[in-house]
Amino acid sequence: MSTPQTLLQQIQTTLDKIVVGQQAVVEQLLVALLSGGHVILEGVPGTGKTLLVKVISRLLQSDFRRIQLTPDVLPADIVGTHIFDLNSRTFTLQRGPVFTDILLADEINRTPPKTQSALLEAMEEQQVTLEGETLSLSDGFWVVATQNPLEFEGTYPLPEAQLDRFLFKIVVDYPAPDAEKQMLLNVQRGFRAKRLDLLKVDAIADIPQILQARKAVRQVQVSEPVLDYVLALVARSRQHNDIVLGASPRAAVAWLQTAQAHAWLNEQEFVTPDDIKAIALPLLRHRLRLSPEAQLDGVQVETVINALLSQVPVPR
Repeated sequence: MSTPQTLLQQIQTTLDKIVVGQQAVVEQLLVALLSGGHVILEGVPGTGKTLLVKVISRLLQSDFRRIQLTPDVLPADIVGTHIFDLNSRTFTLQRGPVFTDILLADEINRTPPKTQSALLEAMEEQQVTLEGETLSLSDGFWVVATQNPLEFEGTYPLPEAQLDRFLFKIVVDYPAPDAEKQMLLNVQRGFRAKRLDLLKVDAIADIPQILQARKAVRQVQVSEPVLDYVLALVARSRQHNDIVLGASPRAAVAWLQTAQAHAWLNEQEFVTPDDIKAIALPLLRHRLRLSPEAQLDGVQVETVINALLSQVPVPR
């Protein structure tokens, strides 16, 4: 019988074959899934963001819903509402798309703050309240939100407090030339991203097995020097000259948990400084706010994060 670790590695291998050239993105998505944290996927159109989430939902034999967020989407369109039934003369609950296992929220920055807040409340509490009634969401409820980094007109950027509730912000870049060539060869052989049913993608795991894997992740050992290393990095982010908003305590907790997931996925029994470094970019890039001077100078947040990693001594 396959262990949860083996199943997740099989999912990773399958995803790497279908979504070519995005190995780092795939690993980061699975680390977030194992940590139980929600994700922002940022990339230009056509880089495979939607395909990734659809394939993951098939491999996990999970319920999947997708909602296209636009300026006219209301909170009730996400969480649901009570509708009056003329035949029965009673109100019936019309559940929204949040009542699922995996929710793809396309272009989250295109919907107004009130609608964003309704979704973020469901993410944070794993429940929604409708007409005074509290309804629990799926135990495996996982949100992957997407946004386009190039379009700003007509958007509503998430404020820092709400961004901090996302575990990762994963950047989906263009694939390398060799990977892009392989993608074209796959299309020549009949691959169609819009017809996943033709791929015969079979489920490898299910939501209960993912929940079991999350329990195993929490058993990965973390030594005190590694804990101190995380705390030193977080403290340094709050003192850096180019940063006006450093990593929060929530970020420190998330860093520890995701490092455990990264170590577990790579068959390690304890967390190393390399695990801490491996997930630094997706964990911090949406949490750190650069100073106006740094922004005017064209400083990139990724550059600052790499500088933090080089400035803080690595424990032996």
